[in-house]
Amino acid sequence: MVNATFYRTGGPIYMSTAGETPLTRNDVDNTYATELAAATGGMVVSVEHRFYGQSNPLPDLSGNSLKYLTVDNVLEDFASVVRAIKANETATNSTVIGLPVPVAPESPVIFVGGSYPGAVAAWMRAKYPNLVAGAWSSAAAVYGWLENYQFDQGFGRHLKTAMVVGGGGSECAECFAQAVADLDQILLSGNAARIAAVQERLGIPLLGTSDLANLLTVLATIGALQPVTRVSDPVYSTVCVYFEKGLNQTTGTKGSGYSACLNSYIAMINGLVAQSGLTPPMLVALGNSSLAVDNTALNQPQRVWYYQMCTWFGMWQVAPPLMSNSSSSGLVGYRSQLLDLDYFQSSCPKKFGAQAKDPADVNSFNAKWFEVLRNTSNVFYTSGSLDPWRDSTVDTSWGNLVDPPGASMVLTIDGATHAQDLQPSRSTDLLSVKQARMLGKRLVKQWIRGARRDSRHRYNC
Repeated sequence: MVNATFYRTGGPIYMSTAGETPLTRNDVDNTYATELAAATGGMVVSVEHRFYGQSNPLPDLSGNSLKYLTVDNVLEDFASVVRAIKANETATNSTVIGLPVPVAPESPVIFVGGSYPGAVAAWMRAKYPNLVAGAWSSAAAVYGWLENYQFDQGFGRHLKTAMVVGGGGSECAECFAQAVADLDQILLSGNAARIAAVQERLGIPLLGTSDLANLLTVLATIGALQPVTRVSDPVYSTVCVYFEKGLNQTTGTKGSGYSACLNSYIAMINGLVAQSGLTPPMLVALGNSSLAVDNTALNQPQRVWYYQMCTWFGMWQVAPPLMSNSSSSGLVGYRSQLLDLDYFQSSCPKKFGAQAKDPADVNSFNAKWFEVLRNTSNVFYTSGSLDPWRDSTVDTSWGNLVDPPGASMVLTIDGATHAQDLQPSRSTDLLSVKQARMLGKRLVKQWIRGARRDSRHRYNC
């Protein structure tokens, strides 16, 4: 998909991918890359990822087909598009790959992406430095964790600082964690009547306990990936607003028999469900991990992403290894103990066969795809300080995992969440987000100038 509205001959090509979702016009018309194109006379080209949307090299999503979903194959897909663009120097040839105008051979390519596409951007610059002049890699989960309990610790950091006029903070995090512990006492009790009663209060009565616990966490953390602005914080408005007074109350709703924190948690889930518009049958379908495990039909992005987690980098969002909130590890439980590695991993061979029987070899993945970034120049790594994915990026909460070359840069965006810097500019954006974009734009312009110098040198030679 292409937006050539701003393209001037020799202008940069801003490449991107929708990653683990189907491609839409928004991917070229309504991103910060579009603004970069407007500022630099560039073109935005977004390429759909193999096995997502309409980009299916094989007729189904069986394990036998998805074995061709590898990092190397994905990157070569995008590299082949870059080569095709570079080969389209005439108006006649430009129509071959759907370009509305011919592209000058000296047009530099800048790969831009946030979240998983941010990882793709960094890897493209690392593997194909002669094709990609630079990469803006926002919130890029480039470091695999088989058991990603770090995600919840990031969520907890946000709970402790959730923005609210006149207060908010640690009470929300403490009460949320207490509610999870209280709910676990019920779900792990084996008492069918108690379990059925709390499920009915939650409005999701037809799921097994582990599936219920996972669905509740998915709902509770939705706001953690949404942008924080100068006037709003989705984690406050969807979560913390329910917990402001819960921690210091000893009784909950009259006759419920639940703690105040658990009642607050139940009210939060009820509110999130009401806002989502999801009906009970839809929620059951969303949460049932055994549903359609043998359905290999196309157009199932969740299935494809599950395959990547099973076979690439893990990233299973599990409860921390030590559940006690006062443990010496400092890890706090913001999701149920029922959500361990086996809960997620056990579905892999059911969905994809024997090739997914063993957990992903995360050490080998990191040795190849993380280590390759150590000597890669011209990458702008950004990460929001409140992003729950931060500890899977180059920029972690405990320091940089990579000491990048001088031509690359790592930036923490204070108060931001997930890939906010690459979303369209808004009047309510945080100052830190605006500053990140300004810095990124300067770096991109430097890369463009450098690529043009190199191009002139090659042609002169």
